[in-house]
Amino acid sequence: MNFALILFCLLAATGVLWMADHFVLRKRRAAGVPEPWWVEYGASFFPVILVVFVLRSFIVEPFKIPSGSMIPTLQVGDFILVNKYTYGIRLPVLNKKILDVNKPQRGDVMVFRYPFDPSVDYIKRVVGVPGDKVAYQDKHLTINGQEMPQSKLDDYLGKGLYFTPRFREKLGNVEHEILVDKETPAFISQASDFPYRDNCHYNSAGVICKVPPGHYFMMGDNRDNSKDSRYWGFVPDENIVGRAFGIWFHADSLIPPSGIDLTRIGSFK
Repeated sequence: MNFALILFCLLAATGVLWMADHFVLRKRRAAGVPEPWWVEYGASFFPVILVVFVLRSFIVEPFKIPSGSMIPTLQVGDFILVNKYTYGIRLPVLNKKILDVNKPQRGDVMVFRYPFDPSVDYIKRVVGVPGDKVAYQDKHLTINGQEMPQSKLDDYLGKGLYFTPRFREKLGNVEHEILVDKETPAFISQASDFPYRDNCHYNSAGVICKVPPGHYFMMGDNRDNSKDSRYWGFVPDENIVGRAFGIWFHADSLIPPSGIDLTRIGSFK
C-alpha cells in the first residue's frame, strides 16, 4: 500500500474543499445558514492532513521493524523514527531528490525501498558506499582491503531461548553489535540476478562485490538471518527513504504485559 500516495490524494481532496469554501462557497451562503456536512468535515480535516503530510514527507516518518534481520540492534516489534532529510529532500510520491544534503555513511541504519519491489520498505545497515570493494569471506567483513574489527561479547539469548555468538563490530566511525553463527555455511545460496551482478564474485567463503556509482551495499546485523545485498544486490540512491535514528515504542503484540516493552524506547540511536 502506497500510504504517501493515499495521503497526497486526501490532502488534494480536502484542500480543494477548503479553498472552495474559503474563497467561494462561504461568500454565497446566506447569513446563519450552516455549512454542508461535506464542506465542514472536508475543510476541517485539511490543516491536520497538511501537517501530517509535511512531517511525514520531509521531516520524520515512523516505521515498524517486521523481521529479525537487524537483531540485536533492532527487535521485531520496535517502532522507529526515520529522518527524511538527512540524505536530501525528496518530492513525496515521486521520490525524486530535489536537494542534496548528506550521503549515507558506512554504519548508518537506513530505510529504503526494496529494489525488486519498491512498494516494500526494508531496513539494513550501510556497509559499502559507491566505489567500495566489500568482501564478506568466512564471516569476516573487509572493506577496501581492511578488515573491520570484531570483538567477542557474551552470547545473545534470543526469545526462542537459543544462544547465538555476539560480536562488537566497528564499521567506519560506528560501533555496533552483530550476531554471527559460525556453524552456518559461509557461502551465499540462491543469489538473485540483480543489476550490476557482474560486480560480485561468489565463492564457497561468501561474496566479494565492487559497489557501483550511485549505489549502496546493505547488510543486516543478524548476519546469518538477513536477506540483503549479498542476495539481491545493490540499493540505488533513488530508493533511499531515510536514516533510522530512534525507537519510540516497542510491541510484539498489544497484549500486556509481555507484548509491550517500554525499556526499548530510546535504546537505538
